Amino acid sequence: MSREHVAVVDLGYGDAGKGTIVDALCASDQKRAVLRFNGGAQAAHNVITEDGRHHTFAQFGSGTLRGVPTHLTRFMVVDPLALAAEARALGDPFHLLTVDGDALLATPWHRAANRRRERARGGDRHGSCGMGVGETMAYALEHPDAPRVADTLSATRLRARLSAVRDDIGEPGDVELNDVVDAFTAFARTVRIVGTEFTDRLLAEGPCVFEGAQGVLLDEWRGWHPHTTWSATTFDNVAALCPSFRRLGVVRTYTTRHGAGPFVTEAPELDLPEAHNGRDDWQGTFRTGHFDAVAHRYAVEVAGGIDALAVTHLDAPARCPGLRICPSYRLGGEPWDRIEPGPPRDLVYQRQLTEMLLRASPDALYRPDDWATEIGALLGSPVFLESYGPRSCDKRERAIV
Repeated sequence: MSREHVAVVDLGYGDAGKGTIVDALCASDQKRAVLRFNGGAQAAHNVITEDGRHHTFAQFGSGTLRGVPTHLTRFMVVDPLALAAEARALGDPFHLLTVDGDALLATPWHRAANRRRERARGGDRHGSCGMGVGETMAYALEHPDAPRVADTLSATRLRARLSAVRDDIGEPGDVELNDVVDAFTAFARTVRIVGTEFTDRLLAEGPCVFEGAQGVLLDEWRGWHPHTTWSATTFDNVAALCPSFRRLGVVRTYTTRHGAGPFVTEAPELDLPEAHNGRDDWQGTFRTGHFDAVAHRYAVEVAGGIDALAVTHLDAPARCPGLRICPSYRLGGEPWDRIEPGPPRDLVYQRQLTEMLLRASPDALYRPDDWATEIGALLGSPVFLESYGPRSCDKRERAIV
């Protein structure tokens, strides 16, 4: 894959290790750039270098520690305040960053509205990172003049558009408008804001890595509604940006989910502690379970297929003897081994799937001898990359036809 553009997509509920895979791709070959193509500052992609440096990437691409530039495409929701904090933690690598002027801006009012809405749901939370990404997307659907990155280049236009957001979804006294205008115009002076054609230029200059956020099972149209993200987590956005690329799907040897929603193979008794994942006030508990081949096969199908797999956490089965693979479910006493995709953009159908999954249980759990080979066979795809730890030196490439 060294001379091709590669898109890295999580085939689960997120947290499968996209960051460590992107870092490994950037370490093994010269890459022109890492392009972020969905989500926003709610991403949490952990990278650990060979010398032990650790960073949880949110908006900067996971190749940053390798000196690979990041481009935030028009499909990103850009949070200048969170970006500034992340940049400080990385040593201010703004020289490696370009941002599409058409990308939406997340504001403090979007974040506050997101948190108010999720709190109001009480015990019926949908699941959220509390960063306001979904609120930003929802606002933009109803307001053609929603603030975008290019607006930060004009203080007058920016003030008008931020004022409209504040008046529509904010609360008096939440945040001072002048402070946000000042911070966002400082962002414009610091980063390089480019036109949409810049993506084509990058792609023409050398092989790029497209880094996805969240996972296919959280996709806004294909996930288990309403426990989803306001983002296209499949390869759809990449296809809109790039005519030809390799599709790399990422899965763990065990399935995880952060927050509310169906999780058929959940098994809290498994001893699988997480160094960089845990409970937080917005997402809730980090949940673990047996490898869910049924859900991951569905993810491959609705994502339009994959060219290869990256299987992470291959060190886990050896330290967790109880870990198993789930090839099928049982529902109403009957086996269920394929989740039928519904019509495009049919949230009624997706909610019905959610209700069915909440009633399903694992069936025929077993433990394979060769986890990577078995997962590849179950998902109908060759394994390109095996990961036995967080560093790039913990990865092993397989030859694929």
